[in-house]
Amino acid sequence: MTSDTPGVRRPLRRGPLALLALVVALPLLPLLLTPGGAGLLPGAGAAPAEGLRILAVSTRPDLVTDGDVRVEIVLPDGVRPREVRVTAGNRDVTDAFAVRRGGAFEGLVSGLRPGATTITATAPGRSGTLAVVNHDTSGPVFSGPQSTYYRCQPTARDRGCSEPARYRLLYASSNPLRPGLLPYDEKNPPSDVATTTTDEGVRVPFIVRKETGYALRDRYTIFVLWRPGRAWDPFAPPSQFNRKLLITHGGGCGASYTPADPPTGDFSGTIPVAIPGLQESYVAALSKGFGVMATALANTGHHCNPVVNAESLVLAKERFVEQYGRLRYTIGTGCSGGSIAQYTVANAYPGVYQGLVTTCSYPDTFTAGAQFADYHLLRGYFERPQRWGTGVVWTQEQMAAVEGHLSIVNGIVADEGLFKAALDPEHPCPGTTAPKRGDTRTRYDSRINPGGVRCSVLDLLINPLAPRPRSAWGPEEKQVGRGFGGIPFGNAGLQYGLKQLRSGLITPAQFVDLNAAIGGLDVDERRTRARTVGDVASVRNAYRTGLINEAGGLSEVAIIDHGGPDPGAAHDTAHTFWTQERLRRAQGHTDNRVMWFGLVPLIGDPRWAVEALFEMDRWLSRIEVDRRDVPLARKVVQDRPANLTDRCSNIPGILEVERDGRTRCVQPERLRLRLSTPREQAGGPTTNDVLACRLKPLRRADYDQLIPFTDDQWRTLQRIFPDGVCDFSRRGIGQSQARTWLGYSDADGDVVYGGRELPGVARGQASGWAGGVWADLVRR
Repeated sequence: MTSDTPGVRRPLRRGPLALLALVVALPLLPLLLTPGGAGLLPGAGAAPAEGLRILAVSTRPDLVTDGDVRVEIVLPDGVRPREVRVTAGNRDVTDAFAVRRGGAFEGLVSGLRPGATTITATAPGRSGTLAVVNHDTSGPVFSGPQSTYYRCQPTARDRGCSEPARYRLLYASSNPLRPGLLPYDEKNPPSDVATTTTDEGVRVPFIVRKETGYALRDRYTIFVLWRPGRAWDPFAPPSQFNRKLLITHGGGCGASYTPADPPTGDFSGTIPVAIPGLQESYVAALSKGFGVMATALANTGHHCNPVVNAESLVLAKERFVEQYGRLRYTIGTGCSGGSIAQYTVANAYPGVYQGLVTTCSYPDTFTAGAQFADYHLLRGYFERPQRWGTGVVWTQEQMAAVEGHLSIVNGIVADEGLFKAALDPEHPCPGTTAPKRGDTRTRYDSRINPGGVRCSVLDLLINPLAPRPRSAWGPEEKQVGRGFGGIPFGNAGLQYGLKQLRSGLITPAQFVDLNAAIGGLDVDERRTRARTVGDVASVRNAYRTGLINEAGGLSEVAIIDHGGPDPGAAHDTAHTFWTQERLRRAQGHTDNRVMWFGLVPLIGDPRWAVEALFEMDRWLSRIEVDRRDVPLARKVVQDRPANLTDRCSNIPGILEVERDGRTRCVQPERLRLRLSTPREQAGGPTTNDVLACRLKPLRRADYDQLIPFTDDQWRTLQRIFPDGVCDFSRRGIGQSQARTWLGYSDADGDVVYGGRELPGVARGQASGWAGGVWADLVRR
């Protein structure tokens, strides 16, 4: 399918030679699916004894970037390394290979051209092949065509924003009054360099090298403990590196068209300042020998697209493995949007993480987005008494109850601070300039520049969501001849305030007046008299692509979630329980997730970010050495340390001991201030994952006989709900589990809306991302 969206950047069209190479490689496609080119389906068995098995260590073989890939050749008994010859296409690359520390026969194959290349290994009487596909580092790789409008950094060398990586040294001071990481001058070393002892007992000066580079037209950052003047061999990393990786994330949800700095703070994007006197978890991780990595594109506040979040991490992990060494496992951490990135990437792109540390958490963007859209609509009614019908009066208590909260403050904060900026295509997002009439290089304006750059995340997500169908186009879409990013939620059939009506808190007149006046939203976030139906294809795609996290892919990751009460900042613990209940529904238990609740707003306890990191490390280290022949999901549950349990702050009477000796918090809804949502109060599920409901007929008999609708009120309800009301006894429209490892372009680089399944890969591919029990997670 060809993109009908202007302003998108496709992968470079292949020239005749590259195209010929691709055609030649097509018959070798099964090699992406099988070890050593044996032609077997995934899982059908090991390569024949005479075969040489070839693994792309640093990434999946179909997702190679920057012209190089770390490769391992698994030699069967009787084959000596000096007998092996390796070619990449028609080039001899044997000299890149050697027996490395630990005994693996590995090399970095470089100089790969764009497109497919076959790597071949031969020895007397034996051979093996692997097809790899190389992509430009500026992308796209699997996220589909990019926007052609983008403002690179001033130092960029090309339109892909590429430039060489930059390096600088930092250090931790022995002076407690100088926290964080400070600039280190190698020519004039500071006298207050602290020392640190890693978790493997290696004592070194606390000096860190920071690498900053560009991939997918945006920045990434890598930190490692560094010994100035000493070389770093990625095939034999120095002893201060424990081969574990921490990925940090930022909060919020936004669109951007220019590079940004990757976030490293524990609560970046949510809590505006660092908490004095506390060490950030990334610094604590470095002190113990971890590598640390962050990408701007995995920061949802900068780029609220889980597919691109995942893509940026895949490229950065490839860079890390090739430059610094294989990884044992990876832990993510982050608050708010940082939890969204972790949950959605782990669910739809398994293998990127092995452990998640989430706080002030949400399961995804769009189930909260539907909640915030409801707030936006309710505010337009509640805060404008002139819209109330004759004789209708609302109290603050009634408004808050319909919204599902203790007060209306939460809805205001969510609307003003999150919803409006995320979906308003005219707000000044980074990288855009003020709209000029007819200038598509400037920002969108519905009146003077409908073809301009749109700052709505719906347009950022057009590849997974799909554009709006022609039948739904508004005047601006008709003017420019294309659909904008589809609307993945609707409120058609939603009976706002249904529970309050049935409980007697509001009157039938209030119920009818509210539902008659509330209306809906169009693609530009403008109010409409009609309810929002949602674009059906986009609703379905939101589930299929993992934009909605139904938790079906989370059973093989360990999770520690910590949080606290919400003072009205749209981060109440209901969102944590949404994930918990979806996990229980998807896998029958929640034993791979630990929940901590404390008294500090949003985060529970500021010390928990570091504590949770090291508790997760302890948990994963037990899984790592579990060699039992049982499913990984079972190991994740059974290897959780016995004393790593749910916890609450030390409030007498709210901890309960279970039979197995573990503890849990009791009365969570009251003590944790678990609040509700407008959709729950309209009869929706507590999982809050129905973006657009299925309908049933509006029938008077479905209401309590004590609700005295007048005939006029009933006729109004029939007009409001001509097609019926929500039937929450059925799953929502398109509601399903996510498909994993989807790509959003075809072989020609044209967009595939809603995604297509990437080819499966053989066992052990991308084995540098994690070792042992996790080595096969990237397989679809």
